Amino acid sequence: MSNVVIRAENISKKYKIEAARYRHDTLRDQITYGLRNLFNRDGRRSRVSGLKDTIWALKDVSFEVKQGELVGIIGRNGAGKSTLLKIFSRITEPTTGFVEMHGRVGALLEVGTGFNGELTGRENIYLNGAILGMKKAEIARKFDEIVAFSELEQFIETPVKHYSSGMYLRLAFAVAAHLENEILLADEVLAVGDLAFQEKCLGKMHHAARDGRTVLFISHNMQAVNTLCNRVVLLQEGSIADDGPTQIALSK
Repeated sequence: MSNVVIRAENISKKYKIEAARYRHDTLRDQITYGLRNLFNRDGRRSRVSGLKDTIWALKDVSFEVKQGELVGIIGRNGAGKSTLLKIFSRITEPTTGFVEMHGRVGALLEVGTGFNGELTGRENIYLNGAILGMKKAEIARKFDEIVAFSELEQFIETPVKHYSSGMYLRLAFAVAAHLENEILLADEVLAVGDLAFQEKCLGKMHHAARDGRTVLFISHNMQAVNTLCNRVVLLQEGSIADDGPTQIALSK
């Protein structure tokens, strides 16, 4: 039996130029795009030109990931990294090609999406856990572990609108990281937070891999990629430029 859990076959993704500027893959993206497109600075309706022009965010991307691998997806801004993970997480569909995923998928693409500022940390754990696919009994069983990981015990009954960005991130990551999934997709989840918490998050993902789970990790932090990942896929202008052991790939 094959231990390949992720297979991307000739994945390409095309956007219209204007849509590429305001990619509305999520509900929040759609609302933002609609407001920006409705009025210009003079208060008049915008006239969007060039909609027939297109850009390929991904071009014929193919690779496989085996169970338990820690794979870093790296590249400059606009290389196609986030688009690739959105395709893997089923937020958007490829224009051509296909993806096979074997196992329950947990996505940390926009940490904290679904949090309600008026609700307490406790209430948001249950809300966000449900959004991420956890059952109420599963959340209750892991509640103390989630709170301990976030280090927010004394603030757990406080509405999250009073949290700092670091506190918000810790709680959101703690919820998502405790999903019982076979595949974890993480996109720049360590961009915010202090060094100690970043190291704690890396340790959590290492532990997930030791348990046989598979991790795809997007980051511009090459030190974090080198610490966490045993393999790197380098994207350039939507195509794979390199795919191999982390130390070799990062030394080029």
